[in-house]
Parts: sequence; C-alpha cells; structure tokens
Amino acid sequence: MTTPAPLYKLVRRDLLRTLMQRTGDGSAVSVRQLAHRTGAARSTIGNLLTGTQEATDVETAHKIAAAIGVDVLVLFVPVGRTTPLALVRQGVSA
Repeated sequence: MTTPAPLYKLVRRDLLRTLMQRTGDGSAVSVRQLAHRTGAARSTIGNLLTGTQEATDVETAHKIAAAIGVDVLVLFVPVGRTTPLALVRQGVSA
C-alpha cells in the first residue's frame, strides 16, 4: 500500500493574488504567465485563486513560490502524510 504524496495547501488565495500583482522583482504576473513559468496548468492556478482547488502537489507549490519570489511557506502549508487536509481546514494542528 502506497502512502499518498503530501500536498501543500494555499494559506490564503488573496495573498497569492496580491503577490502575483507584485512579485519579488516588483513586476506583476498573470495566471497565464505564472502557469507558463511553473509548468502548471492555467486551470490549477485559476482554481487556487478561486478556491475551487485548495491544495497542490509539493513540486507545483515550490515552483509557484519561486516564480513569485517568496518562500514556499509564505504561500502554502504542508498537509497530507502528517497533517490531514480536513484538520487544516478546521484550523487544527496535528
């Protein structure tokens, strides 16, 4: 039996939107540009921004943070193996 890969839950979608308006180098990045820079689907970025999708895989989370110019833990909190997503939604730490 394989253990599911951990996910990274977006801390706040408004924070992602704000940081996209002014990245680490001072420029703005669109959903399309961020998707291109990270290799993620535009729908993934869009869904994170709308709340349709709450979490993404580790690699995508790191790529999004790097493309925006912040540490991954500014935007995402690890969930999965040790912290179930349901507990993070409830504000409970493991």
